[in-house]
Amino acid sequence: MAKIAKNLTELIGHTPLMELAEYSRKYGLKRNVVAKLESFNPAGSVKDRVAFAMIEDAEARGALKPGATIIEPTSGNTGVGLAMVATIKGYHLILTMPETMSVERRNLLKALGAEIVLTDGLAGMSGSIAKAKELRDAIPGAVILQQFENPSNAKAHEHTTGEEIWTDTDGKVTVFVAGVGTGGTVCGVARALKKHNPDVYVVAVEPASSPVLEGGEDAPHRIQGIGANFIPSIYDASVVDEVIPVPDDEAIRGGRELASTEGLLAGISSGAAVYAARLLAERPEFADKMIVALLPDTGERYLSTELFAFDTYPLE
Repeated sequence: MAKIAKNLTELIGHTPLMELAEYSRKYGLKRNVVAKLESFNPAGSVKDRVAFAMIEDAEARGALKPGATIIEPTSGNTGVGLAMVATIKGYHLILTMPETMSVERRNLLKALGAEIVLTDGLAGMSGSIAKAKELRDAIPGAVILQQFENPSNAKAHEHTTGEEIWTDTDGKVTVFVAGVGTGGTVCGVARALKKHNPDVYVVAVEPASSPVLEGGEDAPHRIQGIGANFIPSIYDASVVDEVIPVPDDEAIRGGRELASTEGLLAGISSGAAVYAARLLAERPEFADKMIVALLPDTGERYLSTELFAFDTYPLE
């Protein structure tokens, strides 16, 4: 039977797991950390799942009419996924994002047909959300999918990402690690895994510079894609067992080390996740357990950032 996709939405999900053998060896870990490689999604990130799920849900509810305008505040990857799906389905897309987001992301979004509105970087995602609401009120029939509040965000991961991890590890996953932007990934996967095994230990990762999940003050940071400077309404702390704050430089170091040890180009938030996974693997109680870290995207979206600025941003 032929296996030919009708469009890119049919290729979303079923991303591979890979042992980070060389990275784990570098740090003398007893068991290899396992990575969920979300860059294998068709538009290159974990957010493809969310973009497709939110649009499908809005269509099913009748909230999104044919040819309508979709508006979304996004730090980048959700915008790329939405741009792909909007192009396929024939919607106009306007994205609001902080001006601090990488040039690669902006150009990629423009290439996919999205209109971009930049907001004050110091205002973080809160500023982008406010601008999105302003635009929605000015454009008849426009819809904000509200990834930070939309239940279909977490449900997408509960029904796909989490089940994939459980199946592909033969139910042997003990610890799951993911960064928190909207909270949809870590909470959705947590619900799926804990349905199978309530003892799966779920760890959320946030920037140490802006530790809002733990009650700290929000502040600018360098880990693009996580740390939204507020606690999203879909973030469910009851399914998270621990929050690990990661310093900016350790996230950047982690991203660089994935490239130098595994030949794997991954983004800054992936570096944060793998750093947190390493800290967990160094604990005696987890030393021989299977730790799965979700790596959200590819490093090619960060070529102009500190991640690969080896000369101008050296690490000790």
